[in-house]
Amino acid sequence: MRSILLTAAIVSVMACTQTTPPPSLVENPGLAAAAEAEDPYLWLEEVQAPKALDWARANNAITSKELEGDPNFAPIRENLLKVLESKDRIAYAEKMGEYFYNFWRDDKNVRGIWRRTTLAEYLKSRPEWETLLDLDELALKDQENWVWKGTSCVQPGFDRCLLNLSRGGADAVVIREFDLASQSFVADGFSVPEAKTVATFLDRDTLLVSSDFGPGTQTTSGYARQIKRWQRGTELKSAELVFEGELTDVASAATVAHTRGERYEIYQRSPDFFTNQSFVRLKGNVIKLDKPDDAEVTMAGTDLLITLRKDWAPAKITYPTGSLLAINFADFIQGARDFAVLFEPSERTSLAGLTVTQNYIVLNVLDNVGNRLLSWRRDGDKWVSDALATPGFGTLNIRAIDDASSDDYFLTSEDFLTPSSLFIGTVGERDQRLVKQLPAFFDSSGMKIQQFEATSADGTRVPYFMVSRADVVLDGSNPTLLGGYGGFEVSRLPVYSGGLGQAWLSRGNVYVLANIRGGGEFGPRWHQAALKANRQRAFDDFISVAEDLAARKVTSSKHLGIQGGSNGGLLMGVMMTQRPDLFGAIVCQVPLLDMKRYHKLLAGASWMAEYGDPDQPEQWAYLSAYSPYQLVKAEQKYPRTLFTTSTRDDRVHPGHARKMVARMQEQKHDVLYYENIEGGHGGAANSAQSAYLSALSYTFLLRETR
Repeated sequence: MRSILLTAAIVSVMACTQTTPPPSLVENPGLAAAAEAEDPYLWLEEVQAPKALDWARANNAITSKELEGDPNFAPIRENLLKVLESKDRIAYAEKMGEYFYNFWRDDKNVRGIWRRTTLAEYLKSRPEWETLLDLDELALKDQENWVWKGTSCVQPGFDRCLLNLSRGGADAVVIREFDLASQSFVADGFSVPEAKTVATFLDRDTLLVSSDFGPGTQTTSGYARQIKRWQRGTELKSAELVFEGELTDVASAATVAHTRGERYEIYQRSPDFFTNQSFVRLKGNVIKLDKPDDAEVTMAGTDLLITLRKDWAPAKITYPTGSLLAINFADFIQGARDFAVLFEPSERTSLAGLTVTQNYIVLNVLDNVGNRLLSWRRDGDKWVSDALATPGFGTLNIRAIDDASSDDYFLTSEDFLTPSSLFIGTVGERDQRLVKQLPAFFDSSGMKIQQFEATSADGTRVPYFMVSRADVVLDGSNPTLLGGYGGFEVSRLPVYSGGLGQAWLSRGNVYVLANIRGGGEFGPRWHQAALKANRQRAFDDFISVAEDLAARKVTSSKHLGIQGGSNGGLLMGVMMTQRPDLFGAIVCQVPLLDMKRYHKLLAGASWMAEYGDPDQPEQWAYLSAYSPYQLVKAEQKYPRTLFTTSTRDDRVHPGHARKMVARMQEQKHDVLYYENIEGGHGGAANSAQSAYLSALSYTFLLRETR
């Protein structure tokens, strides 16, 4: 999908990131005294304070000693690391110019290498790659723990790229210009210091940059509110200001759309997480696109595509929520509103995504949480559709290979028990060629995938997947792991995990994935049903799945473990405080837990469109009804819980997990805590750290659900 906006890029960083730290309690004794009367653990919000880090390290030692001492830990960690560093993993690649580019980590390249190859080589089972940058060598040279965060390259030509490098895995990046011909950084080239920056080439000698340009240039969420046009050979501070959003916005950013020989300079401001206003520069004039603020737009050749999050009636015709509309871009700018409807959802279908090729628009449709593909093409003034053949059942992801200069695509297919396969094909042709296939990391013979529905408190049918042995005995004694998310319109789909398979399923255990409201499985309406004051619906949905598992005697509370991270970590905290009787163990990862202060910590202000504003009494009324940090009680017995977070997480503040554990320890609850000192919101900066953290979680779950 080539979005004319930066919605996807911004959301991927913001979803459940303020480079400005919370007010320092050390530097403001008056603030500390007043705050500590209500919250005695505010000192744990001082991320790098020696006292807070000492507290984290002491808890780490306790957790490591217990779980590393379990006989399951070492083999689980070893096997997980083999999966993460396997040379048989699929090397997914992005085409730029004549080459296919890939970033790769393994046991010899801990931080990774950026490399490229030709199509002819890529199609081989063992391609020859040309290494462009060795991140381990760069980290050693710079004495920095660099973590790769991607690239943005000049079009056309693809001879220069902006490399995004993070210290320890944080969302904030350092940007450096790289020359592909010499395979080296450009001396006196474009360079942006560490910040939450979005930068893109307008042309070879000009960038559009949104970043931290000094006081007043960031939003209250900690993202850029200014966009500047920066010419090569000049200083960043003298760059021309071309767009500015509001202080209370989430962010402003720019992108450049290249389509059919045209170049569009696009600016976007996001008043909140789910809305954006889009502006295009045409013949020197900046024009605001006339579309709903909560709709997303994409360029497809000479057409503009609009995806709706709410009903819209621009010309006496009402287009329903979740629809995809198409119109000639030039006609739209001139005021035309005669849209073609390329997708209209039903109760159980939604648009999961789209990709644009030279002559087609390919839609990825979710139908009862299963994918199918549909292609559209223009035939004169008409649109013609056809089903796109797929290689079999599974979760499907499709993306155009070229920049709309061919109809070729990559397609991946996978499910819980079927390793990922990568196919190459051409829209309009029936057959796809299998290019690469992930090996089986565990023996799935004798296992099956089933889909069930639970009934939530308000009668809503909530689907969930269950993976188990085909001959599973329904006697309530099966160790079962239940996962979920339920936020930000994120869909949870069946995907292959060698780690889950080796550490959990291969032991005869059951895995369940709940598709609760708040997610995107059934489109915007499924998400919006659990926003703000209606958040309890997502929690009720998850509870209904747990109760259904018990009712069908798949498992029982003693044997039921749950796991979730970020917004899913909030879900875990709520399950612990609302229904501790349902679960035997909880793994709560990089969570939100203090909903009274979440909007004051790091990127929290950007999520108020999802959760609400705790400073507004009527909104705090419903937030306080489920905020785990305020509701945990000394007299209540809770399932044993492992909390994990990362010091370098500059998206969800580690203070959430720290404070929750400190309060529960004060109340004499039996909890474990582990904080990775680096790693960002993903919790780990390299494969070894990922394997260690996952081994802690699986070992804990195996111990507690037996």
